[in-house]
Amino acid sequence: MDDYEEAPRGFRRRERLERLQERPAERSHAAIPIAVVVVIVGLYLGTYSLLIPAVLGLVLLVSGTSLTSSRLNPLSPHFYLTRKPSWAAIGVVFLGALALLAEAYALWVQGGLARLLPHL
Repeated sequence: MDDYEEAPRGFRRRERLERLQERPAERSHAAIPIAVVVVIVGLYLGTYSLLIPAVLGLVLLVSGTSLTSSRLNPLSPHFYLTRKPSWAAIGVVFLGALALLAEAYALWVQGGLARLLPHL
């Protein structure tokens, strides 16, 4: 049964351990600047209506949940992330969501129903 010759070095399959050691685990930080921009826009547009920061906060909350569970980009269902997001990026997304939801709550307490629609 040992009639087969040993394959030349260039044609052998690399061991799994060798392949894992070549490429260290990398995580993406791309969500951090996007979350920061969404929070800044939400804080600015919160001067017009409390619905805007509330909706943007919910979008960030759903996005953060999606980033923890899979590699799917929550804002585009056809885009698959090649690298997993870092825990710092996921944390920034969740903190941004909490900041926007806290702003919406503060605006609700301050103005009530009068803050739902923009001032005309």
